[in-house]
Amino acid sequence: MPRIGTIRSWMSTITIKRGDISLVYFPHSDLITIKLRPVLVVQADRLDTGVSQVLVAMISSNLARSSHPARVTIRIGDPEAAGSGLKLDSVVMGDNLATIDLRLIQARIGKLADMTAVDNALRVALGL
Repeated sequence: MPRIGTIRSWMSTITIKRGDISLVYFPHSDLITIKLRPVLVVQADRLDTGVSQVLVAMISSNLARSSHPARVTIRIGDPEAAGSGLKLDSVVMGDNLATIDLRLIQARIGKLADMTAVDNALRVALGL
C-alpha cells in the first residue's frame, strides 16, 4: 500500500557563519568519544552542500600546542579576542578539523572578527 503525505525530518534553526565560535560535542581521534569544547567555524558561508553540517577547527586551552604554523594562539587580553566568547587563552587548531552535524552545536558563544591568521594556518595544514 503506498504512503501518502510527507516524511518529517529534523531541520536545524541554528544559523552558523564563518568565524563563529561555538560549543560543540567534538570527536576525539578515536571517533568514539566526544568532548564539549569550543570550535571555530572555518567553512565558507556560501558553501551550500545540502547537508546539515559544518566544517570546524578545534579550539584548545592547552597552550603547549601553540607553537606550530598550522595553529593560531588567541590571548584573552588581546584586542583580536574581543567578542570571541573564549574564557581562557586558547589555540585554534588548523590541523584538527572536523565536519560536525549542526545538531551537535550547543551554543554560539562569540565570533573571531579577523580570520587572516586562521586562513594562513589552514593553508599550512592543507598544503595550499
